[in-house]
Amino acid sequence: MQPYSLEVEEIMRRYYESLNEKDRRRYAGIEALKLGHGGQNYIAKVLGCSRRTVRKGAIEVSGLPGHIVAKQIGKSPAESSEIRKKGGGRKQYLTEHPEIDEQFLNVVREHTAGDPMDEKVRWTNLREWEIAEALEKKYGVKVSRNIVRQLLKKHDYRLRSLPYTFYNNLILFYKLYVTQVPFMIDD
Repeated sequence: MQPYSLEVEEIMRRYYESLNEKDRRRYAGIEALKLGHGGQNYIAKVLGCSRRTVRKGAIEVSGLPGHIVAKQIGKSPAESSEIRKKGGGRKQYLTEHPEIDEQFLNVVREHTAGDPMDEKVRWTNLREWEIAEALEKKYGVKVSRNIVRQLLKKHDYRLRSLPYTFYNNLILFYKLYVTQVPFMIDD
């Protein structure tokens, strides 16, 4: 189907790009209605938009019910004529999975300490990736470190590692000695 010349298609494309989202949709719909059956696919291809956008625009400008417009330009009817639907986009993981709070608290419960002077201050010695692994192993819940970070903040936890003391350095040296010395003796 080639009802317009290449020059006219280029002019249509430039005009389409100069419009806002709502007007683009309506312009595409008008052009599709002018062409009739097959116009939806052709206009979508010329203007570089989706067929659904063309169909929604045709429904808006014609004022006809969706099923009648669909017969005229050839596809199923659209549902809404808003620029953007309210509540669109991906929902936050924590709101979609409320059970994650209890699972998170169960995982960090054994690794939690606090400040005796301030009961609001709590910390855990688990790293974010360790908490994520524990959630996956114990509950089969796969979360990113970013989600774990959000959970830590939501429940007022802080990450805490052991301070570097002589005792901790001695333990680190012993671990290094046990793992490396057997290999050094073999050589």
